[in-house]
Amino acid sequence: MEQNNIYQLVFKVTHAGGSGSCFYLKDYDLFVTNYHVVKGFHSLAVHDNDRNPYLAKVVLVNPSLDIALLSVEGDFSSLPSLSLAGDDSLSIGGKVCVAGYPYGMPFTVTEGSVSSPKQLMEGKYYIQTDAAVNPGNSGGPIFNENNEVVGVTVSKLTNADNMGFGVRVEALRKLLEAVEEIDRSIFQVQCDSCDELIADEEEFCPSCGEKLPEGIFEEREPSSLSIFCERAIREMGINPVLARDGYDSWTFHKGSSEIRIFVYGDMYLFAVSPINLLPKKEVEKVLDYILSEDFSPYKLGIEGRQIYIAYRVHLSDITDVSEDEICHNLVNLALKADEMDNMLVERFGCEFSEYSKQEE
Repeated sequence: MEQNNIYQLVFKVTHAGGSGSCFYLKDYDLFVTNYHVVKGFHSLAVHDNDRNPYLAKVVLVNPSLDIALLSVEGDFSSLPSLSLAGDDSLSIGGKVCVAGYPYGMPFTVTEGSVSSPKQLMEGKYYIQTDAAVNPGNSGGPIFNENNEVVGVTVSKLTNADNMGFGVRVEALRKLLEAVEEIDRSIFQVQCDSCDELIADEEEFCPSCGEKLPEGIFEEREPSSLSIFCERAIREMGINPVLARDGYDSWTFHKGSSEIRIFVYGDMYLFAVSPINLLPKKEVEKVLDYILSEDFSPYKLGIEGRQIYIAYRVHLSDITDVSEDEICHNLVNLALKADEMDNMLVERFGCEFSEYSKQEE
């Protein structure tokens, strides 16, 4: 498989706790990531490199292996197949690639060498590589020179340069052996001792009695602010799970415009949309329009060539009395952004922002 095709198979994972990476195994119609990437969440979103979001369910986890399998709503039949490498196919000095979304940024591939194909840490063997690994890479694949998966990126040591690690492919293979038994509609835990799949909340494995990790079946509770913001996002016609982009942070498209809702400085709730770029000629007409119109309760601003519309409210002002009005203002910002970006293009010759999403 060509290198460029790899990048179609690596997706970003997002939820209310942050982001990570995952990859698609066509032979199983499942996505693979780290358990620690999805810990506390049973529903989340995966995004392709064109920023299209897909609803995902966590269907099987093995915390000891630090691997999770996701079932994702969508048709991925046009994607190529990935092959898993042999268990001991790596050797010191062999070339590998780490693929993923570091820091939630766009897709990135970094190349490096195998420092140790079987590094023992805390009783388990890992791949050690000098390829650049950063937060957000976790859950993404490590490829060998034949574009086969040799591992799942798991971490880098804090303050350690040129030292990244990955779960070895045989650990992934162990979890995939249980795929035929998976009920893809529910969350299940694999006992690391006897491989039993457990769907009901248990403290101990009902098959072998092994103690299960504490809180393994629990889902993280949303904050009261999250509940409020996601009410507004639902009213926009967006599934909030697809919009979650970290703690009290959401990013999504309403029509062509990208909408960002987030907390700033633990004081303000912001809703911002980068709607257009200023035209390269006859800028004065746009500036006159922006300065002469009253966009209250919103503000239009310009940074460089980027025009944006924004709404800000102090967190202390969100009360039982005001929440309906604030929710209405959040919803209307998204509608106004989607309306204005087209108007500014047609009337003033502005360009769509690079964050805009045009229908193909």
